[in-house]
Amino acid sequence: MTEMKAAGSTFLKVARSLTGQRWRDRLDDGAHAVALSMVQELGLSDALSRILAGRGVSVDEAEGFLQPRLRDLMPDPLVLRDMDPAVERLAQAVVRGQMVGVFGDYDVDGACSVALLVEGLQAAGVHCLFHIPDRMTEGYGPNVEALQTMQAQGAALIVTVDCGVTSHEVIAEIQKAGCDVVILDHHQAPEILPQAHAVVDPNRLDDLSGLGHLCAAGVVFLTLVALNRRLRQMGHWTAQRPEPDLLGQLDLVALATVADVVPLTGLNRAFVRQGLQIIRQRQRPGLRALADASRLDGPAEAWHLGFLLGPRINAGGRIGDAALGARLLLEPDEEAAKGMAAQLDALNRDRQVIEAAMVEAGEAEALRQVGMDESQGSVLLTSASGWHPGVVGLVASRLKERFGRPSFALALDGQGQATGSGRSIPGVDLGKVVRQAVEQGLAVKGGGHAMAAGVTLLADRIAPFHAFLESQLAPVVALARQDPSVMIDSAITAAGATPALLLDIEKAGPFGSSHPDPVFVLPAHRLTQVAQVGESHLRMQFKAGDGRTIKGIAFRCIGKPLGEALLSRRDQMVHVAGRLTPDRWGGADRVQIQVMDLADPH
Repeated sequence: MTEMKAAGSTFLKVARSLTGQRWRDRLDDGAHAVALSMVQELGLSDALSRILAGRGVSVDEAEGFLQPRLRDLMPDPLVLRDMDPAVERLAQAVVRGQMVGVFGDYDVDGACSVALLVEGLQAAGVHCLFHIPDRMTEGYGPNVEALQTMQAQGAALIVTVDCGVTSHEVIAEIQKAGCDVVILDHHQAPEILPQAHAVVDPNRLDDLSGLGHLCAAGVVFLTLVALNRRLRQMGHWTAQRPEPDLLGQLDLVALATVADVVPLTGLNRAFVRQGLQIIRQRQRPGLRALADASRLDGPAEAWHLGFLLGPRINAGGRIGDAALGARLLLEPDEEAAKGMAAQLDALNRDRQVIEAAMVEAGEAEALRQVGMDESQGSVLLTSASGWHPGVVGLVASRLKERFGRPSFALALDGQGQATGSGRSIPGVDLGKVVRQAVEQGLAVKGGGHAMAAGVTLLADRIAPFHAFLESQLAPVVALARQDPSVMIDSAITAAGATPALLLDIEKAGPFGSSHPDPVFVLPAHRLTQVAQVGESHLRMQFKAGDGRTIKGIAFRCIGKPLGEALLSRRDQMVHVAGRLTPDRWGGADRVQIQVMDLADPH
């Protein structure tokens, strides 16, 4: 009897790679059968079939998955709790000619959400104000002074986007002052909600929409869909004021969805696929200027949004003018947009310098916590005076990547307070435990998502806060880290890594959170060249038995297990695991492998 292959069975017998990871086949026997059926019944390639089957797509679902249509995936926005009163209040503002103030967060999702809502309301004839708080002087979320200023400038309604769901006192005070507040958020919500006119948040406990995977811009987009429909019913749209095509705004939804690292599945995946098509048309002056400033080469892909455009918009909120990103996205003038994009690009370079120094200090402190064998502690927490509060989230992310466990980085302000961010690993909910810390008085405020959270606490509470994190998360972290592994989709040779294969793979994209990039293995290829690139990267070449070669790149690997493995295996046969990416250096159209792991052939 043939032994059935279980999900996650060892791939190429690699039980322990050169970085200490097990290679696991993403497909079990059932998924292998589905992949074979896709090849035989649908005529799909073996690689594409394995990618789809490995992500739970059935034969019947394959066609719809490869060509997702927004109309098939779009829900009725009114399934979101409180959407009806939110839309009615917005519609009242439109027909009464009331000014609307929009308050957003200082990250990419916040900037895109502000731009979306302002653009949508302006198309309906509404005069809008918007405000994004300064991270240093105002902190996260609505504050009374900013909302009062908008009210004093004439706003009869204030809409908070990508924030507000935990701002009880601020919302209550503004509502008491006679200004209605509508909250459009997506963060994990407390049991008791602010007393706003409406609180639309798919992650509030009594929301049954099943849309908790949306970013804030996705929530705002659904709000505009519902608002335009309501205005249509009211006869608001005319030949002089035509109803706007909201599909043209999906460029902003796509950018926010990728940058906020929400799951790229279902509706979100459709948002990003259609949004990328719009971005490639280069119609929005702000995004066109930002792409040029980012030196984006070729058609925009999902990773460009997360690694080129997103960080530059974020740079304004991190170390510069918090509202610069939103203003850029709304800017109609070509030359003004170029100037703003140049500012953001310069700020991003400054951010990189600041980040490098902070990461070096953070890693040194983290090493003291985990010990020489890096086995101590379930949650890392680093802090320092002089750290820039706008960059601590990036430090936490680097520490999480380096040490493979949830990590926090806190900036001490010298006045007894610490502000920072945490980043998590799959299976460990940081947002929940931070909210629990706030409820127990260990933190002043905090919350977020499962994978990312922000927190503010008194400096003398750092040690108790860290102890609380350890006590609450140690078991689940141990479970999540007990068997580090790399999930493999398929094996190919250097000859098989062609531009045509990349185009085939892209049909299953875009890839991201909860829809991971395919990982391929080059079995028994000789590592023929290894050279350092920049401060921490390695570039290399692999040769197959038939003499065909493929270039490789390994990012931020110098001084780490992967880098040491690559340098020690020069001119030797190795198994190579990684992602296939375009290599357009010098105008050529080739494929390279972004190396994730290395193993000795058995």
